[in-house]
Amino acid sequence: QVELVESGGDLVQVGGSLRLSCVASGRTFSRYAMGWFRQAPGKERAFVAAIEWSGFSTYYADSVKGRFTAARDNAKNTLYLQMNSLKPEDTAVYYCAASNSFATISRGEMNFWGKGTLVTVSS
Repeated sequence: QVELVESGGDLVQVGGSLRLSCVASGRTFSRYAMGWFRQAPGKERAFVAAIEWSGFSTYYADSVKGRFTAARDNAKNTLYLQMNSLKPEDTAVYYCAASNSFATISRGEMNFWGKGTLVTVSS
């Protein structure tokens, strides 16, 4: 069992930056590939970013490529999402999640989910 707790969500202006964190409980964090997802008001939850267990490999949704960066610190059991050049359409609740399979993260096939943190981008 892995418990995930996101933080760092806030109200930010267009063009601004924000860093989200996700802290995992337990000693098995490094065994999992991790993903970030988001759910905008009135929309389904969507894939944002994935990072494999070592942190060396990542992939992103086209909508955030070049603006968002996922990273992890396995010694601290923490996942990060650095978000730059934020746009109003980035407004959403952001979730972190853990998966046994790095390759299928974009399909949302995750083993554990956090409860989310709200990011609001104002214009």
